[in-house]
Amino acid sequence: MIELIPAIDIIDGHCVRLRQGDYSQKTEYSSEPAEVAKAFEAAGVKRLHVVDLDGAKAKHIVNAKVVEQIASSTSLVVDFGGGIKSSDDLQTAFNAGAAKVTVGSVAVSNPDLFMGWVSQYGESRFILGADTRNGKISINGWLEDDAQQSVIPFIKKYHASGISQVLCTDISLDGMMQGPSIELYRNIMKEVPDLHLIASGGVSCMDDIRALDAAGIPAVVFGKAFYEGKITLKDLEQYVS
Repeated sequence: MIELIPAIDIIDGHCVRLRQGDYSQKTEYSSEPAEVAKAFEAAGVKRLHVVDLDGAKAKHIVNAKVVEQIASSTSLVVDFGGGIKSSDDLQTAFNAGAAKVTVGSVAVSNPDLFMGWVSQYGESRFILGADTRNGKISINGWLEDDAQQSVIPFIKKYHASGISQVLCTDISLDGMMQGPSIELYRNIMKEVPDLHLIASGGVSCMDDIRALDAAGIPAVVFGKAFYEGKITLKDLEQYVS
């Protein structure tokens, strides 16, 4: 069964969602992210994806305290991303209670640094962030596109280096609730069959999650569909059970 990973995106310590990664199109849903996390845990969810949107923009971690609050008040496996640009940032994330970190921008701009971290802490603690727009990799909170790198060769290169977990977000669909990019994920899995691929972007309802499951996608991150009431805590509880 596909692994369900709700997302909590943070700006100014609050739980928000953007449309297509656009910081000017922000909707705030809660001023208490830790309480949202507790509700997910009560529904049977085991894992959470937390994104420091301030950090992604500022290029250093900003909202470590939120991660600490979530990690200390729940038993959720916290995957954290956003603003991890240095070894100090990485240590800050782990010290705050992140079990895993998603690294995208550094993996693009400084592969040696990224693989050095993997060697130091172990592959299991890292998820490669492969955010894509029009088939190309996008970095720094989706504010910059790297026209030199296409998403599937990027993933294959790191998989060949020992990376097994990849979070792939189709930016054009993120926050739009128009359905996920199933064909993209199918193509990735066809190229790298043993990849632990986490699909992200466009999930609008439980039927979208079922479609990803049927396509053989190992895991899915979703956010706005929950915050807009299209996916409920009861839905999650029933699916997990």
